[in-house]
Amino acid sequence: MSIEKMDTNITRATSDDHVGNLKELDADAMALAQMGYTQDMKRNFSVLSVLGVGFSLTNSWFGISAALVTGINSGGPILIIYGIILIALISTCVGISLSELASALPNAGGQYFWANELAPKRYANFASYLTGWFAWAGAIFTSASVALAVGSAVVGAILPWHVFVAYQCVNAFAFVFNCYGRLLPSIASLGLYTSLISFFVIMIVVPAKAPTHQDAKFVFANFVNNTGWASNGIAFIVGLINTNWAFACLDCATHMAEEVHRPERMIPIAIMGTVAIGFVTAWFYSVSMFFSLNNLDALFATPTYVPILELFYQALRSKAGAIVLESMIIATGVGCQIASHTWQSRLCWSFARDKGLPFAGFLAKIHPRLDVPLHAHFVSCVIVAYVRLSFFCPLKPSIGTADLLLGLRRPTGGAYSSVWLGLARSFADTSTLDSMVTACIVLLYMSYAIPVICLLVKGRNNIRHGPFWMGPIGLFSNIVLLIWTCFTLVMYSFPPIQPVAASNMNYVSAVYGVVIIIIVVDWFARGKKHYRGQERRHEEAHLVVEHEHDIVVR
Repeated sequence: MSIEKMDTNITRATSDDHVGNLKELDADAMALAQMGYTQDMKRNFSVLSVLGVGFSLTNSWFGISAALVTGINSGGPILIIYGIILIALISTCVGISLSELASALPNAGGQYFWANELAPKRYANFASYLTGWFAWAGAIFTSASVALAVGSAVVGAILPWHVFVAYQCVNAFAFVFNCYGRLLPSIASLGLYTSLISFFVIMIVVPAKAPTHQDAKFVFANFVNNTGWASNGIAFIVGLINTNWAFACLDCATHMAEEVHRPERMIPIAIMGTVAIGFVTAWFYSVSMFFSLNNLDALFATPTYVPILELFYQALRSKAGAIVLESMIIATGVGCQIASHTWQSRLCWSFARDKGLPFAGFLAKIHPRLDVPLHAHFVSCVIVAYVRLSFFCPLKPSIGTADLLLGLRRPTGGAYSSVWLGLARSFADTSTLDSMVTACIVLLYMSYAIPVICLLVKGRNNIRHGPFWMGPIGLFSNIVLLIWTCFTLVMYSFPPIQPVAASNMNYVSAVYGVVIIIIVVDWFARGKKHYRGQERRHEEAHLVVEHEHDIVVR
């Protein structure tokens, strides 16, 4: 934000606030000013609405349902049941690491801002710049993967172009909802309630209506490897992408730090609350669904390629009932996509105000009436739309949800009777989702790892601690995050099925290559010279503080 525009923006940010919140807002704005930033958006979010954004985006039980097709073949019930426990423990460490930094340095820039503050001065700008690009790219692929999952759930896999159209519709729908700043806190809370209500309804209805129930051995000790990998361990690791996606994007709440009061306390509550609610809902949901399952092979080769829909049909023995429950999952997924757009637009906007992106002056503007970063939001959504276009192949036919609606079942003989054929086709159709999900997970982990490395190099006790600080537990969490980031960078790049073909390859390595090329080219062409890093921001901070002090006096 240029110094010349500060007075106008600060006045706009405070003039409409209630008098009762003025002192608190001024304290938050002054803390922000000391970091070198003006208060550009109103602090309309409560801790509940921030938690709503965070959980609506992570939405662990929805993630398990939506990505079940990418994980059920890599371990069966064991993968999901124990994978959730493993990833929840790791996510707790990730959440603690992020919460400590968000409490000490609350800023909408999140991890790129932390890297800039904590890295040695010589490397601070590039470390911050790299982190910001990884974070925004991860957010783009998150929105793309959610839109693809929801679009696939809506139309099944009738023809790829049907899924393509549904994807674009979901993306456009979420764009509209994020254009009205005053409504976003209510929408976020509604997303939280929609998810929890849908969770409880499905949890009650499916086990109650299931004609038979599996025994405990099937749920807790049944390992299935239909991937073609000779090693069950590799198959399990590849399948962990499913459960890991269900706990991704934990940094979401950190980018709302300038839209909530007392962010140093509220953001850690939102982050850790997201992990806790995510684990409870995802684990109990998965256990109850597997106890209610009738035919596991039917999930592997379901003609809709939506395994959870097949599970609902088996339990309810009603197409209408299965579709109603699936509609609740879709509604939850739409809320997830709306939250993802909220998150990615804040990331784009905050990074652009420090000139981390091309056309920064355009992307860093806040719409004066809508109170949202409209330009950043629009550009991010256009890129999400293009991501699907780059993966799109309209010529591959497949069976779809229409089969279920019309009462068509898989033939009992001939080529289609083979579960393996169904698996091969399922993997081919989900290779795009695998690549998007993996890019989302790993790019975000890399954006978390860089500021954590900077923190450890600087010394955990050499920064001002916030209200949320875990001491030795925080150090342990930092180490776990770094180890897990390295692990996922390598292991999640493996193809989901053997033998490998062009149709089932995991193309995430190509995604990494494209992202890195863009970063390097932009850094040398523009970023190295124009990026507003640690030194320049500190020089400008006192001017921002003077402007904020004038507002407090008024």
